[in-house]
Amino acid sequence: MGLIERRRVLAVAGAATLASLPGTRAFAQADKTAAEKALAESGPLPENVFGSASAPVTVVEYASLTCHRCRDFHIQTWPQVKAKYVDTGRIQFVFREFPLNALDTGGFMLARCAGEKRWSQIVDLLYRADDAWAHAPDPLEGLRGVMKQVGMGREAVDACLGDQKMLDGINAVARRGTIAGVTGTPTFFVNGRKASGMMTIEQFSALIEPHLAGK
Repeated sequence: MGLIERRRVLAVAGAATLASLPGTRAFAQADKTAAEKALAESGPLPENVFGSASAPVTVVEYASLTCHRCRDFHIQTWPQVKAKYVDTGRIQFVFREFPLNALDTGGFMLARCAGEKRWSQIVDLLYRADDAWAHAPDPLEGLRGVMKQVGMGREAVDACLGDQKMLDGINAVARRGTIAGVTGTPTFFVNGRKASGMMTIEQFSALIEPHLAGK
């Protein structure tokens, strides 16, 4: 069994474990406090945060790397969001991993292993080069090729994908997302209020502006 396939087994096993807990979904939906707590907790991994902690609006996005709507938001809308709201101190934007499959998990692990300062660069690269790995005949070899562009060699890639602690951390972030109410990607929480799907800057602004009124 290859590394990516082992990731798939682990990811499926983790999802099965969560689903098997008595009343997990009903609890997450019925107990609003539990959902709010899950959204407020970052989990065992450092948060990927953009903008000032004193901003009046906090946006939390849960995304996956093989989700085309996530990719479109990241490439088309995120630069405009950053310029209009993040860089001006109006919102703080938090990006959290919500892998939908083993490839997502592997890509997120590699972005983390590259280091906090390079995380954003790697995620951007993986979105823009998704045909080279997510849709490749050999996704693992595709990931190795993409990461080679940023100086991560084969041994480093394989070591990262075999890092159980990193895998557990990413799965923990995703589990908290599920409890918070995430069922698909991308999912956004604007000051705790949930919205889903790809958004243009106009659609995103329509969610943000009411929270900024009078501020």
